[in-house]
Amino acid sequence: MSIMNLIEKGKKSLNKRQERRTAKDTGIGAAIGLAVGAVAGVLLSPKSGQETRENIAASAKELSGKAKDVLDRAKEKVEEAKEELKEIKDNPLKIQQ
Repeated sequence: MSIMNLIEKGKKSLNKRQERRTAKDTGIGAAIGLAVGAVAGVLLSPKSGQETRENIAASAKELSGKAKDVLDRAKEKVEEAKEELKEIKDNPLKIQQ
């Protein structure tokens, strides 16, 4: 395998890692935006204090479930990345596409 092929392989691997990181960061940003938007919507709504507190409590429960889902998906992505890195480590000359 030539040096150019190894360089290309390295570039492709780096690009894949950057794409995964971008996807993860986008998901985290979306989750944070969702949480901030939900809290702002509840706090700015024209309701009584009791209703607002009830809505905040309900939103907190809902958001904790959504956060758990995001965390589970992130864990899956990390496991996938670990498997890919293990494959690269075990067979460094295999060209990945």
